[in-house]
Amino acid sequence: MRKIGTGNAGSARSHSPRRPPTVNGKTRAREPDFGGVPPPPGHGKRGEQGYLTYLLRQAQAATRLTLERALADLGVTPPQFVVLTMLRAYPGLSGADLARVALLTPQTVGVIIRNLERDGAIRKTAHPVHGRALQWTLTGPGETTLDRCRRRARALEQRLVAGLPVAEQASIRRWLSKIAADLQQDG
Repeated sequence: MRKIGTGNAGSARSHSPRRPPTVNGKTRAREPDFGGVPPPPGHGKRGEQGYLTYLLRQAQAATRLTLERALADLGVTPPQFVVLTMLRAYPGLSGADLARVALLTPQTVGVIIRNLERDGAIRKTAHPVHGRALQWTLTGPGETTLDRCRRRARALEQRLVAGLPVAEQASIRRWLSKIAADLQQDG
């Protein structure tokens, strides 16, 4: 049996030292060695050299976890917060419309609606034209809950934009909105 990696005299394989990786003929900088452990966010492919799609997902996951922790003692989850926010912005949405604007599945919105209605945060009314369709609106307690959540969310948003000039904040908002609008057309 032949040992792997010992190199036989008759082997066609070259044993020259490994060359640094190149991109378009230019030597690419080596990634720092993190001892076989993935680097923390902000470093390596989890930093400025990473794919935009991954970086957006990483930022969204970190934001969601931080928001989840900020809302926990209020007894509100981030998806519930989104539903409450959309109902304040667009009162009278149906469950299906809520699912679309909240970027949640209809099944998830159904559970959220039942829980928020049980807690007295929202109420349903029949649609004036389509009698079988239900419209959802915030109640007084729902408005109060949303205001408490908004204070926590504003604090998180202040962390996100800390040190960014207002013009850059506006530019980032335009860019993120454009991504959503442009990619929505594909689907």
